[in-house]
Amino acid sequence: MQDLPVLWSFRRCPYAMRARLAVQSAGVSVELREILLKAKPDPFLQTSASGTVPALKTGDVILDESLDIMIWALKQNDPMGWLNLPDDGWDLITHNDGPFKAALDRTKYATRYDDADPMIEREKAASFLINLNERLARDGWLMGPTPTICDYAILPFVRQFANIDRAWFDGQDWPYLIHWLERFLASDGFAAIMVKHPVWTDGQAPLNFP
Repeated sequence: MQDLPVLWSFRRCPYAMRARLAVQSAGVSVELREILLKAKPDPFLQTSASGTVPALKTGDVILDESLDIMIWALKQNDPMGWLNLPDDGWDLITHNDGPFKAALDRTKYATRYDDADPMIEREKAASFLINLNERLARDGWLMGPTPTICDYAILPFVRQFANIDRAWFDGQDWPYLIHWLERFLASDGFAAIMVKHPVWTDGQAPLNFP
């Protein structure tokens, strides 16, 4: 039997979440290896040049970026048409992964940054979320009436931001964004990717996902 691609993951990491979402949507089988970020095993470090999750090894190919893993899975099978994305959708993902994630980190982990004012950083992040809310007001999804890779590449990060101060987040005037997030959190797909699995150890039986 041919070995499955190996996907190294950490359950709560938003980058790993979006990789699992795409693998699940594509129905591509992988061997899921859950790790602890504070105790990264050597086989993982030999796979991931950056030492960050997710990382995928399929044959001689290693993918060390979450978006690349999403695209890899969906290019094999894309039953929901997630890759039907205009250029501005890719631009939105780039903004999420750049300025928004930087503001998110400086809000959530302000003590790690000497120059970070968490209130200023929260307002920077909020400007991006206001844009998302306006987009969602039109059709319910970021790029139209159906979800795309743009939605599922960004949702885990909006979830992370919302959880910094959920009472404050829910009190903002962005009802379409809040509904979009709540619909995601209540979905079967989210529940499936957030199942708790044992931490991988060398020699354990393979854990197939999805």
